[in-house]
Amino acid sequence: MLYIGVDLGTSSVKLLLMDSDGRIRNIVSREYPISFPHPGWSEQNPEDWYRETLEGIRILTEGFDKTQISGISFGGQMHGLVTLDVEDHVIRPAILWNDSRSVQETAYLNEVIGKEKLSAYTANIAFAGFTAPKILWMRNHEPELFGRIKKIMLPKDYLSYRLTGVFASDYSDASGMLLMDVENKCWSEEMMKICGIERGQLPDLFESYDTIGTVKSDVAREIGLPENVKVIAGAGDNAAAAIGTGTVGEGRCNISLGTSGTIFISSHTFRKDTNNALHAFAHADGHYHLMGCMLSAASCNKWWMEDILDTKEFSKEQEEIFTLGENRVFYLPYLMGERSPHNDPYARGTFIGMTMDTTRKDMTQAVLEGVLYGLRDSLEVARSLGLSIEKTKICGGGAKSLLWKKMAANILNVKVEIAKNEEGPALGGAILAAVGCGEFENVEQAVSKIVKVVETIEPEKELVEKYEKGYQKFRKIYPALRPVFQELAS
Repeated sequence: MLYIGVDLGTSSVKLLLMDSDGRIRNIVSREYPISFPHPGWSEQNPEDWYRETLEGIRILTEGFDKTQISGISFGGQMHGLVTLDVEDHVIRPAILWNDSRSVQETAYLNEVIGKEKLSAYTANIAFAGFTAPKILWMRNHEPELFGRIKKIMLPKDYLSYRLTGVFASDYSDASGMLLMDVENKCWSEEMMKICGIERGQLPDLFESYDTIGTVKSDVAREIGLPENVKVIAGAGDNAAAAIGTGTVGEGRCNISLGTSGTIFISSHTFRKDTNNALHAFAHADGHYHLMGCMLSAASCNKWWMEDILDTKEFSKEQEEIFTLGENRVFYLPYLMGERSPHNDPYARGTFIGMTMDTTRKDMTQAVLEGVLYGLRDSLEVARSLGLSIEKTKICGGGAKSLLWKKMAANILNVKVEIAKNEEGPALGGAILAAVGCGEFENVEQAVSKIVKVVETIEPEKELVEKYEKGYQKFRKIYPALRPVFQELAS
């Protein structure tokens, strides 16, 4: 049988075709625009996602026996707010995960409702990127549109709704809305009241590997699929990426260097950081995980290369970087504000330490190192909870850089394991589809068969010591500049 994994990303949708043995048979990507109508705003048209996904499925399955396609599942960008009216029309452009317009609503939730209550209701506190603050923003700033809301859903769930007509979400993705009681895996009555919404406006919840329906007959005909193709709930992109890298079980770790950057630590049991610096979410394997999330990771490198250096030769720019651990230039990777662990929408990208002999190479290196220093901030929180993390998988666009992976091993002081396939959320979606269709008994069995480690990058004692000194300098920069960021924002 064949299974389709759909990775609904911020800049494009990636579709992957996998067979029963876990072999990747085809991959297709389709791009769509993103708009920034105001500073700090980030929006997309959900119809673009759907249109490009359908076209992607057509291209992906060309030349294959479509009767063998058994299931479709998803990994999707998290936290985005998609709203539909009573006629299922999209009310307004989707407000994305990296949108920071809801600063006041986030402050209201954390300071007026209170972080202690939010943590009790949902296991998390409010971040500007989460869905609940966006709902409050709509209520405060677009009351007429807010009054038309019939359905509230996440980006990937809009795709599954268009494919099946079933209004559903999964626990891992819903964990990031600040509307779900994560420990008990149900919607929070208290949070619904705070946001002024009703249970009927929220989808039914499923495990990521549960079947929610089948592709509607008219859609199946349009894209040439059998009508009995199952649609499986899927997962938030980070949980799906963790499945794609085999990060399941107690204390397993995955780092994603995508548009955003995450450090993902799986757990059999529910646990949360008492300071809520890390997110406590459900995992796509049926259990739980802790996660630190940076809003800008590989996107920092993309910005630096394309917008500042005016080049697309990413690899060429890295070829001249030979000396590690001695860079005197530091970079704060906060182009869109920051989530973990600072929770500061006013934080901004910053270079510091330049002198007359600073080179283009030094600043490029600082960008790469700054992203990993930022991820280490979250790793240190996890370590403070008593978690021993000695190795990690890695995925995302940044994981294609050997230099960046070597930096990761030494800045984080962990073994970096490279999986045979680094397709992250798309592969995770395909694996979830296979589990949902009965190809495997559970997620653990699936990843043990499909995900294989082909290389391990070991930390080097001398570089670890050098980067330790660099990190201790880096971690002092944000606290010193925080008042300046707030003043600039005002």
